Amino acid sequence: MSQQPTDSSKPLPIPPYMKAISGSIGGIVEASCLQPIDVIKTRLQLDRSGSYKGIYHCGSTVVKSEGVRALWKGLTPFATHLTLKYALRMGSNAVLQSAFKDKETGEISNHGRVFSGFGAGVLEALVIVTPFEVVKIRLQQQKGLSPELLKYKGPIHCAGVIIREDGLRGLWAGASPTVMRNGTNQAAMFTAKNAYDKILWKKHEGDGRVLLPWQSMISGFLAGTAGPICTGPFDVVKTRLMAQSRSDGDMKYTGMFHAIKTIYAEEGLLTLWKGLLPRLMRIPPGQAIMWGVADQVIGFYEKTYINKATL
Repeated sequence: MSQQPTDSSKPLPIPPYMKAISGSIGGIVEASCLQPIDVIKTRLQLDRSGSYKGIYHCGSTVVKSEGVRALWKGLTPFATHLTLKYALRMGSNAVLQSAFKDKETGEISNHGRVFSGFGAGVLEALVIVTPFEVVKIRLQQQKGLSPELLKYKGPIHCAGVIIREDGLRGLWAGASPTVMRNGTNQAAMFTAKNAYDKILWKKHEGDGRVLLPWQSMISGFLAGTAGPICTGPFDVVKTRLMAQSRSDGDMKYTGMFHAIKTIYAEEGLLTLWKGLLPRLMRIPPGQAIMWGVADQVIGFYEKTYINKATL
C-alpha cells in the first residue's frame, strides 16, 4: 500500500498534454466498442410514436430493417468527437486543477475538483460536443438502406446541409442543455473517480503507483453512473433540439425550457428520462474503458519519464 504524499514529497506533476493524449486514446477504444448502444439510445429518444418496445426490440428492428452496419451509423463523427472531447476534457481539467492546487502540498480540494470538472465539461460542450452530436444525431435518426434516399450521405455532407439550411448556428442546436449536461457530468465524474481511487485502491494521483487496468475500470465505471441519472432530462432535450431541421418544418421546440415543458405536458415526466437505461449501458462502461486505457498511458509516461511508477 502506498502512502499519501507528504509535504516533503509533493504529488508528481503530470503535464496537461499527457492527460489529453491519454484521453484521446481511451476515446478511440471506447467509441469502437460502444457505438451500437449510442445508436439505440438515440433512436429511443427520438421515438415519439412508440415504435420501439425497448432496447432489444429497437436493436433487432434496426438490424432487420437496415442491416448490422446500421448499429455503427455515425461512428466516424462519434469516434472523432470522443477523441477530441476526451483530449480537451482531460487537458483542460488538468490546467484548471493547477489553479486550485495547494502551493505547499500540491493537493487539490474537492471543491477545486468539482469546479475544474464543471469548467472542462462546459468547454468541451461548446467547442466539440454540440456540433459533433448534431451531425451524429441527424445521421442516426435516418432510417432506410438506400443511400440515394437518405438526406445526409455522410458526416461532412450532413454538416454542409445543416449549415446551408439552418445556418452555422444550426451546428450548435441544443447547446444549452449540452452545457448543463456535460458540466454536471464532468464535475461529478472527476471528483468521483479520484474518490474511488483513494477509497478502493489507496491510490493518490502522482504517488508513483499505476493501477491495474481492472482497478481503473472499476473506479471509472462507478464514477460514470451518477451523471446519466442526474442529467437525463438535459440529454433528452438535447437530442430533440439537435434532431430538428428548419427545412423539414419540424421546429417543435424553441429552446431548452420550452422543450422540457412541452415534453412533460405531452408525454409525461418519465419521458424526460427516456433512453436512461441505454445511457447507463453506455456511459459507465465507456468510462471504464476510457479510464482503463488512460490510466495505463499516464502510468507509462510516469514510469518512462518521471521514473517513479511501479507496476
